[in-house]
Amino acid sequence: MARGRARILGACAAVALLAGCGSDGPTSPQPSPSAGGCSTGAPVAGTPPLTSTLLVGGLSSPLDVQSAPGDTTRLFVVEQRGRIRIVRGQTLVATPFLDISGRLSCCGERGLLGLAFHPDYTQNGRFYVNYTNPQGHTHISEFRVSSNPDVASPDSERMLLFVSQPFSNHNGGGLAFGRDGRLYIGLGDGGSGGDPLGNGQDLRTYLGKMLRIDVDGGMPYGVPTDNPFRSNAAALPEIWALGLRNPWRFSFDRLTGELYIGDVGQSAREEIDVAPAGRGGQNYGWNVMEGTLCFLPARDCPTAGLTLPVLDYGRNVGGSVTGGYVYRGCRLPGYQGTYFYGDFVSGTIRSFRLQNGQPADPQDWTGTVGRGIGNISSFGQDGEGELYILDYDGELYRIVPAS
Repeated sequence: MARGRARILGACAAVALLAGCGSDGPTSPQPSPSAGGCSTGAPVAGTPPLTSTLLVGGLSSPLDVQSAPGDTTRLFVVEQRGRIRIVRGQTLVATPFLDISGRLSCCGERGLLGLAFHPDYTQNGRFYVNYTNPQGHTHISEFRVSSNPDVASPDSERMLLFVSQPFSNHNGGGLAFGRDGRLYIGLGDGGSGGDPLGNGQDLRTYLGKMLRIDVDGGMPYGVPTDNPFRSNAAALPEIWALGLRNPWRFSFDRLTGELYIGDVGQSAREEIDVAPAGRGGQNYGWNVMEGTLCFLPARDCPTAGLTLPVLDYGRNVGGSVTGGYVYRGCRLPGYQGTYFYGDFVSGTIRSFRLQNGQPADPQDWTGTVGRGIGNISSFGQDGEGELYILDYDGELYRIVPAS
């Protein structure tokens, strides 16, 4: 278990960062339970000091943690080498929920990268994964649970989307269903450094984009009629937004439907982007801009039509942002609407509230919530809206009141 992070600072030189650090190299919204319905502990009034508590260790390079709709007893943890593990309470179930380790490439920024459960999972048993095949190309695939609710059927795979990857890094990996029931797919710019192929601004490629598809609308999927570029003959119709470098974790606010994206920077700025519910077509700027700075060209870059981040930070804070979640649980009512995010390199954990489109009430939780956590590979949210943190070293933590 990681205890301290001095060895992590400067880790881009020593670790093949999953999120593509600055170098070349979830479900439909659900109402929060009532105050008496918190299974993780009694509600605490106000805004108490926060910390984290270890739930399980022994995970292998965990990258994502999700909960299935309607399920408040299990969490599903994605391991980079190709397994999905079940955590029940404080127990790591020995038998994997899914093992497709023989179908993918690993590691660095490749592997099994993301998971999302269908909003009607309790009825149809369908879920979706993002992984890189042995050649390093992206597969977005559907699987189904077997007759055993703790074991999926590996033979049920149905590939929805194949994306050719020109380099080994910047694969993105996140998947999430919006409250519109559509599946959103976050893809990086294809890699190398500086986006040499210009993918971020090219509407003819999926790379560097947020995609939006209807998994129930056809075979292998449908394209929603309100996708912003569907009527543009020069664009791929699945594109929802463009100008992303390497979105490492995105999520929807369960209450408002707003989309929060953590986009990893090149060498200067890490950024958090926020989009209003149901509104696509944003151009987040890469590789014209990196965060709020010009990138190409380095000065006087054209900014008309670009959507700037609501927040960005420099290398004095960290080197690879990990997007998080807006808190909508019941145990900490005073933190309703607070967005928690972190940094893979520095181990920083921070939060803010979005007010009138601007970040407010910034807080740094690194010394309390982040104590003992090293490389933050992902945040997670359970069926009751409580929040979790994955340490790439192999641990899963829950954010809790300190007293």
